[in-house]
Amino acid sequence: MTDNTLARGQMSDGARGFSFALAAYLMWGFLPLYMKLVTHIPATEVVAHRIVWSVPVAALLLFLMGRTADIAAALRNPRTLLMACLTAGLITVNWGIYVWAISVDRTLETALGYYINPMINVVLGALFLNERLNRAQMVAVGLAAAAVVLLTVKAGGLPWVSLALALSFGFYGFLRKTLPIGPSQGFMLEVLILSIPALGYILWLIGHGQDHFAAGSSWDVFILSMAGPVTAVPLICYAFGAKLLRYTTIGIMQYIGPTLIFLIAVFWFKEPFSTVQFVAFALIWAGLAIYTWSSLAEARKKGVGNSEAVR
Repeated sequence: MTDNTLARGQMSDGARGFSFALAAYLMWGFLPLYMKLVTHIPATEVVAHRIVWSVPVAALLLFLMGRTADIAAALRNPRTLLMACLTAGLITVNWGIYVWAISVDRTLETALGYYINPMINVVLGALFLNERLNRAQMVAVGLAAAAVVLLTVKAGGLPWVSLALALSFGFYGFLRKTLPIGPSQGFMLEVLILSIPALGYILWLIGHGQDHFAAGSSWDVFILSMAGPVTAVPLICYAFGAKLLRYTTIGIMQYIGPTLIFLIAVFWFKEPFSTVQFVAFALIWAGLAIYTWSSLAEARKKGVGNSEAVR
């Protein structure tokens, strides 16, 4: 193989990785539009359907990949099952808060939560992995903290939706790295575990005539059955994209999602956006710019290559 052929192959992998990652972040960014369609349905029921309908999508992918044996092996490993139960619980909390927040017109707070998330990851690394924060990271975390304090003073209470989303997703990603299986297999294991209580809850709702699926309109049946694909497909696209892209590229692209959510909240949902909120977001954006610059500088120094980041 010539150098030119190798270069073309590497560019092809990069282009495919970028396409997968971009598709994932665009789907996450536009997800509030779907969530607005189910605001008349309780958040717990929506989350249950997200779980149940994700199982066949994830199972089909693993079947096509020929990796179903990984799930069988994981189910026989008590430690893997325990960790998967913890990560499954965290992502369920994250989904529940997210669905509820959008249904009560607090989409801006969800965008803020996912903007804060990268800096929560830095703090978790410092607390639990003894990773030292460099000066730029400390400034970025300080700016994020200042934004939270500002919003707390303005609202008279902590912006708990943003913090809960950032912390639950931060701990999810932190613990998710301990699962000794790939991202697609890990997602399948999580929804498989969650499908037992989720399906039980749906059947309970049906039995008491409180569901929006068996007793709902054809439109409700359709949008609830779509909860699986809108949940699983972006996660799967992200998993493939992360394998083909540099870690730093993924790090920069992660801001596409919350930026789209922010724009949709302000310009489509017409949620109030005060001067104080603008200042808080400006602090977060400044912190993210410093954090990203620092990450890129460190990556160039260390020569970071490909990474199988897990979301």
